[in-house]
Amino acid sequence: MSLLDTRVPAVLVRIDRNPFHHGTLGAVRSLGRAGVDVHLVADCTRSPLAVSRYVSRLHTPPPPGASPADIAVVLRRVAARIARPAVLIPMDDACALAVGRMRAEPASAYLLPRLPGALPERVADKAQLAGVCASLGVPHPETLVPDGPAEAARAARRLGLPMVAKWSRPWLLPPGSGLRSTVLVRSAREAGELYRRTGEAGSRLLLQAFLPPGPDRDWFAHGYADRSGTVRSGGAGRKTRARPRGAGLTAVGRWTPNPQVQALAERITGELGYRGIFDLDFRRCGTTGRYHLLDFNPRPGAQFRLFTDSAGLDVVRALHLDLTDRPLPQGAPRPGRSFVVENYAPLSALRRAPDGRELAWHAADDRAPGRALWPLWGRHAATRLLHRLHRRNDRPDSGEPDRARRVVRQASAPATGRAGSAGRPDDERAGSH
Repeated sequence: MSLLDTRVPAVLVRIDRNPFHHGTLGAVRSLGRAGVDVHLVADCTRSPLAVSRYVSRLHTPPPPGASPADIAVVLRRVAARIARPAVLIPMDDACALAVGRMRAEPASAYLLPRLPGALPERVADKAQLAGVCASLGVPHPETLVPDGPAEAARAARRLGLPMVAKWSRPWLLPPGSGLRSTVLVRSAREAGELYRRTGEAGSRLLLQAFLPPGPDRDWFAHGYADRSGTVRSGGAGRKTRARPRGAGLTAVGRWTPNPQVQALAERITGELGYRGIFDLDFRRCGTTGRYHLLDFNPRPGAQFRLFTDSAGLDVVRALHLDLTDRPLPQGAPRPGRSFVVENYAPLSALRRAPDGRELAWHAADDRAPGRALWPLWGRHAATRLLHRLHRRNDRPDSGEPDRARRVVRQASAPATGRAGSAGRPDDERAGSH
């Protein structure tokens, strides 16, 4: 018998068109294995996720760049089709903001954690996060918000080079623009050129002091803050391999107890009055040893299944249990467990894992996504390679390097581009594949 109330379905919503968003598959499997009907509002075109046996029903997502109001309209339509209360889980920042605003609706059909609707926006917006850290006394890289190209260039003298450039609301970046959420800037001129694309990016440019990566420096903390504010489930983990190297998403992570990181995460969420699932990213300064908060994601992190305890509890299940007034089981932590994204770290997926391992795509009880991954990933990689070759061939043939094309070196996860058209019709069941 399931610990979860299987009468209450779950709705997962994601506007990000990344076809290889393995965190969404993790949430689908976690709830589906517990017997919960999982409704997925996301574009699954050319995605291994579409063939998971645990997707009960697919719904057409909002279009790329949809406003929070547009996302809310789609979610209300989905709620009307389900016709019973459901637990709503945003899987990206844009949807987390939209869901945050829906909490103010007096007759919402969704079960949601109680927290101020503006709080997800405060922590997800990278410019506002710098102010949040300052108010809490939490270490955060020195951050400047320039108001013009000249000031962006001058920031290099204050922060030093290289420095990190971020767009405060990366979910607003237009597909196909070539802009990245986070990049490493190596000259003052590059900073000024990047600022000139602010209108195209849709949000403010931030410049931050660079904290160099290194062994034992990149950490993350996941958890679920229940209705009392107590952090349940989750834990602290160490990023042992990233995509791309030295920055970006977790390709290989390990559950590594770290009292400092855990205490810092609980202090941040407690003082903010945060409720719900969170994913915090930290980097330890090699000089001071202090852990700096880099990102606060008000949603499940892609590797949340790493922190599955001996009772099978993870942050997604904790949310469903808490919102349906069910007790949370008391399981034992499983430190040493690892998480591997096979398409980013295939050799790591083949190595022995004596303390246990969670693979992002392959699972014995849900084999179809793992089988679908490699041909889809191969076509995706080939398309990206051809695109890069075409861009290189289109460069001006002159003695002066094309500076506009080497403004920044990528320091975050590569853009996946648009995955295609919207998902299949609402009445088509993914589990039938």
